[in-house]
Amino acid sequence: MTNLLSRRSLTLGLGGTLTLASIGGRSAAAAGWEPTRPVQIIVPAGTGGGADQMARAIQGIVSKHNLMRQPIVVVNKAGGAGAEGFLEAKGARRNPHLLIITLSNLFTTPMATGVPFSWRDLTPIRMMALDEFVLWVNAESPWKTVADYVTAAKASRLRMGGTGSKQEDQIITAAITRATGAPFNYVPFRGGGEVAVQLVGKHIDSTVNNPIEAVTHWRAGALRPLCVFDSQRLSGTEKMTETMAWSDIPTAKESGLDVEYLMLRGIMGAPGLTPQQVAFHADLLAKVRETPEWRELMSQGAFNTTTMTGDAFAAWLEREEQRHRALMQEAGFLAGQS
Repeated sequence: MTNLLSRRSLTLGLGGTLTLASIGGRSAAAAGWEPTRPVQIIVPAGTGGGADQMARAIQGIVSKHNLMRQPIVVVNKAGGAGAEGFLEAKGARRNPHLLIITLSNLFTTPMATGVPFSWRDLTPIRMMALDEFVLWVNAESPWKTVADYVTAAKASRLRMGGTGSKQEDQIITAAITRATGAPFNYVPFRGGGEVAVQLVGKHIDSTVNNPIEAVTHWRAGALRPLCVFDSQRLSGTEKMTETMAWSDIPTAKESGLDVEYLMLRGIMGAPGLTPQQVAFHADLLAKVRETPEWRELMSQGAFNTTTMTGDAFAAWLEREEQRHRALMQEAGFLAGQS
């Protein structure tokens, strides 16, 4: 069985989630620190992808609802599969005006490149959500099911586009190969937005993009989803196209492909932040999550809306680091592996 991220692992931290989300620092923040200049959110990925869209959504929500006196500035630093952004955040010790939105390259980039960084070099603030992965093909392709797609992949090495090298998308691609025996030509791009455009233009044959990165093209009739890499179907029942809702997409396992993976969408701070600074940012993000704009983003992007802060979030990060090390080793993606 190829089980990249089990649903069970998520529920381990959920018992305390509601308490943490509801009391995660409001009283402390109210009487404590607040920003005195603009707060920068670093996106360690390209423009148009899921992390970029989420960071800019947070920026817009904070501004629209006047949740903070200072503005948020979003800056993309995608170099080195996100290493550029992570190292800048690591070097900003005790700077409470710098945050970074994290995806699973928080684990995969240092493991794949050997760059001197780990999640412990940052301050965990809040898990905002978990992101899904969907197998997408061009709507004009002949493949209507996973079985059709796998048959074609075995007959002719298909081009799988993804964000970065030895990152989440390529880990899933390697898992599909292990599960089916079908080889792929993996083609890396700087971000999920670019990946989706390449698939629309038929420059690649498939992607495993996040829902939010492909939904616009799906709704426009340019892309077709074949399966979602989760243990259960997505919950959204609103029609995204004339005929399909997110919940109509079968799971990979339903389709005979035993592969699962979910990805972090979280906010971290620079190292050395004070409890009052952490509390302010955690409280701000809790308020963001309560807005209708955030709920709309979660719905449109078919996100798993799990949230964590504090010790629960740190424990989850610890488990996911260990899990990703095993996945990277199995795929031969660790720095120094032949």
